[in-house]
Amino acid sequence: QVQLVESGGGLVQAGDSLRLACAASGSAFSSYNMAWFRQAPGKEREFVAASSWTGGTYYADSVKGRFTISRTNAVYLQMNSLKPEDTAIYYCAARGPYLAATSTSVDAYNYWGQGTRVTVSS
Repeated sequence: QVQLVESGGGLVQAGDSLRLACAASGSAFSSYNMAWFRQAPGKEREFVAASSWTGGTYYADSVKGRFTISRTNAVYLQMNSLKPEDTAIYYCAARGPYLAATSTSVDAYNYWGQGTRVTVSS
């Protein structure tokens, strides 16, 4: 079992930066593939970024070059050059343990946090 708690959301202006954090407790965190997803009002939840337990990172095209996922004893999402279209609830997710490949699919992730809201004003 893995418990995930996100933090760091807020209201910012376009062009600003935010850093989201996802604290994980329970099973060996280091053996899980971790990801960030987001869900904007009226839209489906979509993949943002992932960090595999083997060290690989993956990004959605819409955030590549602006967002960075990293992990130590927590998972972070550094978001730079924010745009109004980045407005959403951001969710941390875990998949594992010890799975060979990460995934961009919502259905592939076993555990989810409660989400943190990010609002970017123009």
